[in-house]
Amino acid sequence: MAYSPITATIIATFLSLAGASGAANAAEKDQAGIASTYSGKGGKTTSGEKTDSEGMTAAHRSLPFGTIVRVTNSQNDRSVLVRINDRGPFTRGRVIDLTPAAARVLGFSGLARVRLSVVAATP
Repeated sequence: MAYSPITATIIATFLSLAGASGAANAAEKDQAGIASTYSGKGGKTTSGEKTDSEGMTAAHRSLPFGTIVRVTNSQNDRSVLVRINDRGPFTRGRVIDLTPAAARVLGFSGLARVRLSVVAATP
C-alpha cells in the first residue's frame, strides 16, 4: 500500500504525537550516504507488499517496516517522506533504495547523496 506525501505526513505526525518515534535505534535516526532508485517491477517487497514504483516507499537494511523517514537530497535540499517496506540496498556505500516516484520528488534519477532522518517508527 503506497501513501501519498500528505498521508505520510499525517501518519508521521500522529505516530510522533503518540510517542512511537523511539522504536528506531539512536544510531539509525540520522544517516547520510548514497540513495539509489529501484523499481522491482511486478514483484513483492520483503514485507510482502506488491512493489509500486509510484509509491512513496523505500528499502533500508535495518529500519523496521513501517518506519517513516525524511530523505533530503544534499545537492538541492528537496525532501520527501517515505515508508520503509523493503530491505536493501546491498551495495556498499548506499543507505537507502527509493522508488522512482520518490527520487523524482528529490530531483534525481540513478544515484544521489542524501541525508536520512527517522520521523516516526512503528511501535
